[in-house]
Amino acid sequence: MIRSILILGAASMLAACATNGGGARSAGAGTPAASTGAGPGKGKGYSHDPYPSTYRVYPGAPTLVTNVTVLDGEGGRIDGGSVLFREGKIVAVGQGLTADAGTTVIDGRGKYVTPGVIDIHSHLGDYPSPGVEALSDGNEATSPATPEVWAEHSVWPQDPGFARALTNGGVTTLQILPGSANLFGGRSVVLKNVYARTVQGMKFPGAPYGLKMACGENPKRVYGGKGRAPATRMGNVAYDRQTWARAAEYKRRWDKYEEKGGEPPARDIAMDTLRGVLDGEILVQNHCYRADEMAIVMDMAKEFGYKVTAFHHAVEAYKIADLLKANSTCAAVWADWYGFKMEAYDAVNENLAILEKEGACGLIHSDDANGIQRLNQEVAKARASGIKSGFDISEATAWKWLAINPAKALGIADRTGSLKPGKMADVVLWNGNPFSVYTRPQMVWVDGALLYDAANPKLRPVSDFELGQPGEGDVK
Repeated sequence: MIRSILILGAASMLAACATNGGGARSAGAGTPAASTGAGPGKGKGYSHDPYPSTYRVYPGAPTLVTNVTVLDGEGGRIDGGSVLFREGKIVAVGQGLTADAGTTVIDGRGKYVTPGVIDIHSHLGDYPSPGVEALSDGNEATSPATPEVWAEHSVWPQDPGFARALTNGGVTTLQILPGSANLFGGRSVVLKNVYARTVQGMKFPGAPYGLKMACGENPKRVYGGKGRAPATRMGNVAYDRQTWARAAEYKRRWDKYEEKGGEPPARDIAMDTLRGVLDGEILVQNHCYRADEMAIVMDMAKEFGYKVTAFHHAVEAYKIADLLKANSTCAAVWADWYGFKMEAYDAVNENLAILEKEGACGLIHSDDANGIQRLNQEVAKARASGIKSGFDISEATAWKWLAINPAKALGIADRTGSLKPGKMADVVLWNGNPFSVYTRPQMVWVDGALLYDAANPKLRPVSDFELGQPGEGDVK
């Protein structure tokens, strides 16, 4: 009862909380919510989904939010609009909607409603708070290629940063990535931003895995600085190509076995991940800053038959917007971070605006436990820079950078990322214009469950780690 009051404010949610934390295969095996969608699970081979999601939707109530400005996440805007959701899904968005008996009606006059914010680049749980060495689990910096490690196996669900991202930033979905010390950093995991006892209880059902890759200064500094390979950018690419050549051979052997049978090939956990990329099951999320390096990486992807889903940081994306568009590759960028190392020097604040104008897929990201709490403000800055330089960027257009575009880059745009009927009811009611520094979330729903209400102290998520800490978790 204490946990249900402090964390979710309803006794009925305690049962859901227990389900969301069990982590047992039997808890969700064979059900849609238990599958991560990480692959087809080919009959003769190894399991492509050995750590399935056990996420369960928290209890919610039919809800109609009225008299609001709706930014639907796909570039649409409705003034004086309404959003209706029930049973975890968006039912209708428009004007003049009415509620059936038993529906909770919220008058949001003067406020905005948007889809929940999606952060494609986070290290919450892998680099949690407090930021001490004992909790630093994001970089397996023992080899330039460590595709065998999975970020989810470091995620600490008790990280207070998850609740801060929800309550301060309206973040309902986020991708946790390994760090960028390595050329192949390991697998990422996509999470619903809910309280759970295990990472499986947070895993977004059906979201593909990602492969974190990195190019440029980080890997060459980490390894070249120690007198080890690779020490140069050409060494980075050579190491990548050698590794992909091994992966292609590994894939050939397993494909042959699964087609014709016989003695199974030797299993290699690292190559399993790269085979998943070559099969299109796992999406490449590539840390890269310079335009020339992004172009080389896209050519390397063509050489070995995979696709780069998104470049992260990408401060020079504006230089190759046409190439990104032609390759259907997104760029996840900051609003104005630059100059902290040489490859981050040639940035422009109009980066997102230029990508938008050229028809490329651009989006905002945090890479920071504090920045994730104000991504709406980061988008506001990026939009303002674009407008100042003559780009016509509406509020509705800019919200795509927080919603449908990151959903596309995570392979989940069919389920979330916009306020469209049938999609997950991941919804934020802001207490004003979300492009203002004075605005913050008033209410946040995840799959239609109200997990945060600024007016209700019992609906302010607090992790178990914070309970009993001085000044934390106290309900007045």
